[in-house]
Amino acid sequence: MMKFLKNDELQRPAKDEYQGIEKIPVIIVLDNVRSGMNVGSIFRSSDSFLIDQILLCGITASPPDREVLKTALGATESVSWKHFDSTKEALSELKSNGYKLLAVEQCERSILLNDFIPEKSTKYALVFGNEVKGVDEKLIPFLDGCIEIPQSGTKHSLNISVCAGIVIWHFYNSYKK
Repeated sequence: MMKFLKNDELQRPAKDEYQGIEKIPVIIVLDNVRSGMNVGSIFRSSDSFLIDQILLCGITASPPDREVLKTALGATESVSWKHFDSTKEALSELKSNGYKLLAVEQCERSILLNDFIPEKSTKYALVFGNEVKGVDEKLIPFLDGCIEIPQSGTKHSLNISVCAGIVIWHFYNSYKK
């Protein structure tokens, strides 16, 4: 007979144990994301799928923002994060540290997510943009490419937290195979 598992039956690591778990070599960059609820949701997905770090850039809501903390449910304490005044500054630092910078955006020559297979020897930084404007076009010179989630409906985009969850899971799944 089937039953739902209670929290203590899930055998999730404690916060101090989580810090010792090997993370996948992926950093999430949030470019001027307005909604604290979106940011908090991305923290939770990042915790679930062992993302190395989140970089909160520009006006992106940051802890201890009430909406971030409410939605993150403690993931702001398990996932490493840092704030940058500008996304350009964050991308420059990542580039100098050997990261491949990919915007998650609809653009010319973007690679569909289902066709993109991360190279396990490569460190990635995934840039997600503002809820209305997307990734700032001024960042294009810093990027190594774009990946895009294929969509078939009438809307041209997904909510950023949904988009991030799909992309983060894709990278996690690729690294864990």
